[in-house]
Amino acid sequence: MPKPTDLPPNTQTFGKLIESISHANQTLTAQVGRAINISLTLRNWLIGAYIEEYERGGKDRADYGDKLMEALAAQLTAQGIARCDRRELYRYRQFYLIYPQIVESLAPQSSAVSILLPALAAQTAPSRIVESPTPQSALSGVTLMNALSFTHFAELIAIDDGTRRNFYEVECLQGNWSVRELKRQINSLYYERSGLSSNKKKLSTLANQKAETRNDIDVRDPYIFEFLGLKPSEVMSESHLEQTLTDKLQAFMLELGHGFCFEARQRRILIGGEHFFVDLVFYHRILKCHVLVELKLQAFSHENIGQLNTYVSWYEKNVMQESDNPPIGILLCTDKNHALAEYALAGMDNQLFVSKYQLELPKEEELQQFINAQLKTTD
Repeated sequence: MPKPTDLPPNTQTFGKLIESISHANQTLTAQVGRAINISLTLRNWLIGAYIEEYERGGKDRADYGDKLMEALAAQLTAQGIARCDRRELYRYRQFYLIYPQIVESLAPQSSAVSILLPALAAQTAPSRIVESPTPQSALSGVTLMNALSFTHFAELIAIDDGTRRNFYEVECLQGNWSVRELKRQINSLYYERSGLSSNKKKLSTLANQKAETRNDIDVRDPYIFEFLGLKPSEVMSESHLEQTLTDKLQAFMLELGHGFCFEARQRRILIGGEHFFVDLVFYHRILKCHVLVELKLQAFSHENIGQLNTYVSWYEKNVMQESDNPPIGILLCTDKNHALAEYALAGMDNQLFVSKYQLELPKEEELQQFINAQLKTTD
């Protein structure tokens, strides 16, 4: 990228100024994203390496037995270290076992590695790597680290079969797949379909024609923003307008005086290994149930109500106490021409309770009028 002093004065125009600034922003932002991802990936790999080293020969290893991961997770979480619950610690250990070559690719590039890895120098020797019973990747650490985020790795290490995993590694790199595309291809049994196809090259071409590719590392990635110490609400908003509406909606519902008690915002829930975020969560002291509110800056769709139903069902199974009534979901949709309020109910077969919630919750008309009024102020 040329330095500003290298540009001849007579070649500068306003359009070129915009182009230069845009190029600098894109280039350096991408570099920051890659640097963050490499640091996060190395951090998770190191955690796995330290755990494996300790399990192999820790002096007091026998004191913890099968409770090692639980004890470790409790201590790390108490120290405020993000993403170190029991499930994640097992993931990091598996990550290290499957991708030991990562340290070999980073050692010449990072001074941090020489500081963090002195006790693990022998661990990366070929003789130790061969001992691992876990199938390992055939690709170099440099190639993998430059092309994949840790969220990609999290999807790949969930694949038990080494050959199948390596297939998705190669295809992911060749197609420059986003994490969502990688998950979609795995779920569509792309590997199995490739094995049954007589023209594998044609299938690969077709698979990548409509594939969602990634441009840069997304700093909204749940792993990355927790690694940076950010809260979900700081990064999960789709737009300033949605953020503003959600701010006012929270206050609006509390002002209705129907018994709403604010509980959480951008409440993160884990469903099937994937994180989702509920816009607003209230507890209703009269109905004795949770009320989940989702705001969508788009027209109503069955996909939206299906998503809200999933959240409501998750709350019923994982959060609802014996003394609680089933949770309720409120979906607010808008395409700036109209507003729609839709309710989602979980397991409500008690008609008396249904009638009661209709009296205590805000009317759909109230919510629609509120959204319309707020949208008018943004035009």
